[in-house]
Amino acid sequence: ALKMAIAIRRPPPGCIHHTDRGSQYCAHDCQKLLRQHRFKVSMSEKGYCYDNSVVESFVKSLKAEPVSRRTWHTRREVEVALFEYINGFQNPRCKHSAIGWKSPVAFEQRAA
Repeated sequence: ALKMAIAIRRPPPGCIHHTDRGSQYCAHDCQKLLRQHRFKVSMSEKGYCYDNSVVESFVKSLKAEPVSRRTWHTRREVEVALFEYINGFQNPRCKHSAIGWKSPVAFEQRAA
């Protein structure tokens, strides 16, 4: 997902990559990729659950959508469906309280 985001969005140096303290984010390969693209790495405090609330809300919404209730035959089908859901619906249309009731795309455009 990170490699795809870098390829599609081309984040500028200093862009913040925030995660929890999961081992996948602490892993050497992930940290190396973040350094190569000059991300500012941000990890949540141990035991602090509130900074993950935006992602938790997204996962809750995703599970309620029809895309989550299908039977999939290949990993590629799931990847395409998730890409279309996130980039065709979630990011351009869904408004979020954490960013002033704007969609992620609108928020990013104003910040640029």
